[in-house]
Amino acid sequence: MCKSTFINLILISDENMNPLVKPPKSLLRCVGRAIGDYGMIKANDKVLLGLSGGKDSLSLLHILIHLKRHAPIHFDLGVITVDPLISGFDPSPLKDYLANLNIPYFYQQQAIMEEALRHIRGDSFCAYCSRMKRGIMYSTARQAGYNVLALAQHLDDLAESFMMSAFHGGRLQTMKAHYTNDAGDIRVIRPLIYVRERQTADFAKSAKLPIILDNCPACFTKPTQRYHVKQLLANEEQAHKHLFKNLLHAMRPLMQGQATTELNTTSDEETETC
Repeated sequence: MCKSTFINLILISDENMNPLVKPPKSLLRCVGRAIGDYGMIKANDKVLLGLSGGKDSLSLLHILIHLKRHAPIHFDLGVITVDPLISGFDPSPLKDYLANLNIPYFYQQQAIMEEALRHIRGDSFCAYCSRMKRGIMYSTARQAGYNVLALAQHLDDLAESFMMSAFHGGRLQTMKAHYTNDAGDIRVIRPLIYVRERQTADFAKSAKLPIILDNCPACFTKPTQRYHVKQLLANEEQAHKHLFKNLLHAMRPLMQGQATTELNTTSDEETETC
């Protein structure tokens, strides 16, 4: 499949799609380019999207719906939400929203906070919760026959992880764009890797997406390392407008998955304008 063909076809308008939830071309272009660069979605893939209810995963939901209608290949799309049963966080309104979209939806509940209090030893709740949620998503994907798990981290997330790893871990690493899990049966993709957080925020606001506020409440109880790094990058970007373009260039070798090295062909100039 020609990469440029994939990008162009997903930008075709859909007159039957509710204009309030049609992603802007700027978002579609970034995601189409990332999928093409890293070979994220292949013919007849079954893609399961992890939906927290935040602006990023809801934006990716509507982008993937658009791609499913217009991409030059066929793929199936399902959605999963993991409800950790934490006080103050209720993603259950997503059930009616997904029902109206007529997409297979898996709503899994697990008392992750209670389990964390019993099992955490020298680890953060966020890290424990992330591992538990990922395990639930993997098991659901296997049981339902999905071979791809789509996650909604964007370029800002990758940059923050890159800086945190260097500052606090003494390592140069960040999230992968596309890789296969340790068991070798599920590919993990991040189609928003070229998308800035402000783009998903703008789309979610204009489309009035049903955002579940504070979708990781334990992380909002006190400032985190990620919050401090986010502020640092925001301040630096005010003085250096090409900051994230340069960070993307630095992170590219770290974003490669074991099966996708040859697929990363987009230039930084193209990404800057996607």
